[in-house]
Amino acid sequence: MSYRAPVSDMLSTMRHVAGLDRLITEGLAPELDGGVAEAVLDEAAKFAADVIAPLNRVGDLTGSKLKDGAVTTPPGWKEAYKAWAEAGWNALPAPEAYGGQGLPTLLQSACIEMWNSAAFAFALGPLLTVGAIEALYAHGSDHLKETYLAKLVSGEWMGTMNLTEPQAGSDLNALRSKAERVGDGTYRITGQKIFITYGEHDLTENIIHLVLARLPDAPPGTRGISLFLVPKFMVNADGSLGAHNDLRCSGIEHKLGIHASPTCSMAFGDNGGAIGWLIGEENRGLACMFTMMNNARLNVALQGVAIAERAYQQALAFAHERKQGAALDAPKGAPMSPIIVHPDVRRMLMDMRAKTQGARAISYQVAEALDRSHRETDETRRKAASERAAILTPIAKAYATDIGIDVASTGVQVHGGMGFVEETGAAQHLRDARIAAIYEGTNGIQAIDLVTRKLPLSSGEAVKALITEMRGIVGEVERANTPGFGHAAARLGAAVDALERATEWMLATLGTSQADALAGATPYLKLFALAQGGTGLAKKALATRSEAEGAADLVTARFYAECIATEAPALELAVTEGAGAIADAAAVFAA
Repeated sequence: MSYRAPVSDMLSTMRHVAGLDRLITEGLAPELDGGVAEAVLDEAAKFAADVIAPLNRVGDLTGSKLKDGAVTTPPGWKEAYKAWAEAGWNALPAPEAYGGQGLPTLLQSACIEMWNSAAFAFALGPLLTVGAIEALYAHGSDHLKETYLAKLVSGEWMGTMNLTEPQAGSDLNALRSKAERVGDGTYRITGQKIFITYGEHDLTENIIHLVLARLPDAPPGTRGISLFLVPKFMVNADGSLGAHNDLRCSGIEHKLGIHASPTCSMAFGDNGGAIGWLIGEENRGLACMFTMMNNARLNVALQGVAIAERAYQQALAFAHERKQGAALDAPKGAPMSPIIVHPDVRRMLMDMRAKTQGARAISYQVAEALDRSHRETDETRRKAASERAAILTPIAKAYATDIGIDVASTGVQVHGGMGFVEETGAAQHLRDARIAAIYEGTNGIQAIDLVTRKLPLSSGEAVKALITEMRGIVGEVERANTPGFGHAAARLGAAVDALERATEWMLATLGTSQADALAGATPYLKLFALAQGGTGLAKKALATRSEAEGAADLVTARFYAECIATEAPALELAVTEGAGAIADAAAVFAA
């Protein structure tokens, strides 16, 4: 079964949950007025379905191959990438000064979801290029911008992010790669990097690596990390490509999923040092890299939404086609019915649908907040948007990637035994989904970030503003007096109440016992996501009641509230009362 982008639901979520219409009417996204957003998404949907989606299966079966230091991507990959770049999709959010279109993150987010639904492994490469553009534009010298940005924006060249080393995974304090000053403004880079997505490939003639390394006199820890631009091929003064830099792909990983995405081990400086240029200031590389990583975390959240959407579409189609057993109300001797008539299959499909749309709602809200944080002219409003984005980013990344795994797993279950065999493709979604909860900061790290760095923003007032907004939506559901909402108002109200109490406990506990706070960080993040996603879907259902798809939105919002958000009170207990059991577990693992 192929993929068709749910453009209508994407637009509805952008308008009614994320606030696209307000962005336009307030003059913060005038370029999307007059149906531009709809036109862009319609074209993106066609490209995703017709060009990228057919690559998904062949990419999984063939994978990328390494031979003599060169990586070859699967059949059709190179041609599809060329067509994608030539159509301007790589340039969508990039700065206009370097050939980009400068369109809002909110619009780009919907497109990113489409590319990843169509072929997760294909979309990974361009995501890293977007991040490289952001970091270089924000922190690079004029020389580096003039030399590299236009080619990166056009997609003629691609970019990478080189952080991880064999001894240094999430802990960058252990990073060992070295940078030596040459004296002419360049640096010699030596070291080993692992898990480098698209570190080597045949899609573009040059690859621009952003590499973290330490200078000889750097202070210890993360305060002594610098960021360098290290091209695969040197660039001559006239813009042509010169000599091959002193770097190579030393291996590619054999992975659970995303087989077509080359995950490379990179060796820098076998022959004296790869030539690199400093981005930003010496020993300030982590700040530059976080420019790249923060938006990358939203993009990974969108990968979770994307794989969930693809798995849901396939499971829904299969449930309409597969016949097993007779419907409960069928007369005796009736033929087998499509499995979608069975209540438990409907429950599974609604669970998949509601979780996917809830994660989409949260992710698009992050994108809108990022747009406001850059486009608002009022400093107070810009700060509020920045803090809103900061709080919601780890929630989106962790929750959306967790539900990507969950929904893909349920998709296998809907297929039954046919889901466990590879020929249906349901298993690929589950295999591909698993990585998203790990890279760009594991989901446990997202929870730690939320609790220790984001909740205290503005002395806790930023998170309280979000809770107040959720409570307002619950009030609107109550006042709507719409029978179709069922018990949604009560269930969502209970979830918001649980979140508020857990938040107060967290803020208080951070000042007395960080260990207790961290023990509850992951259930706290999920609790926040349930309340945020549930109220987001309710907000959409309130807005679309008079529209053609309003009935489906209402059913989805009710299901989320009554069948998913009901976990909230239990999660509150895990947050506020679970620390003791986790502390006692130390004795279990002592041996």
